[in-house]
Amino acid sequence: MGDRKGARLGDPSQSQQQPGGALLRAYHLKKSYGQGGFAIADLGFEVGAGELVFVTGPSGAGKTTLLRLIFGAERPSSGQAIVLGRNVGRLGEAAIRVLRRRIGFVFQDFKLLPRRSVEENVAMPLEVVGTPRQETRRRVFAILKRLGLEKRRQRSPLSLSGGEQQRVAIARALVGEPAILLADEPTGNLDAEYTLEIMDWLADVAAHGTAVLVATHDANLVERSGARVLELAKGRLVADTKAGER
Repeated sequence: MGDRKGARLGDPSQSQQQPGGALLRAYHLKKSYGQGGFAIADLGFEVGAGELVFVTGPSGAGKTTLLRLIFGAERPSSGQAIVLGRNVGRLGEAAIRVLRRRIGFVFQDFKLLPRRSVEENVAMPLEVVGTPRQETRRRVFAILKRLGLEKRRQRSPLSLSGGEQQRVAIARALVGEPAILLADEPTGNLDAEYTLEIMDWLADVAAHGTAVLVATHDANLVERSGARVLELAKGRLVADTKAGER
């Protein structure tokens, strides 16, 4: 998996950090879809820099909806999601796009572009914000080397294993040095070996100062991690368990 010593995977020093270290705060957060009830109901919690937090619960518990609210892909029906000092529900589209530059997102199905090389996929977030080409190449190579993928940078994502594709997706999410990393069922399509590998990398990201939220229904994975857990049921927070309390 490569050497984890050396360059940082995430640098929270550029974030709009909240007093006390909280990068994310939710206050009475709710999301309703018409007459169907609440997908998210009155959530309240904080996540600080360097925390690895699992968001768990059965299908339909609200895990993905919560991540989408944090990312600004959904707007809350009421309450507040304060992300890097900004109330996401009150931001316009332009401001949300700027905020997303400080948030990485890893998807279950990778969402890699098959007609672009690994290197080109990872470079996309930097190209969108106009990062100079030389700086883009330097940062892309550095993150691919950090994740043990530098020798595969010219290959198509389709030629890689599932674990390697997920590492490419993580590299793409991290190349912009986000303060917050969101991962939605990042190991749902992987076997046990690759699952442990990916979770090892996500824990490493948190250890270097990034706030990491991982939505998963894999109870065994959560138990092995020893990390903090936010457990949802029918959109409600039913438990907030810190490492060592279970």
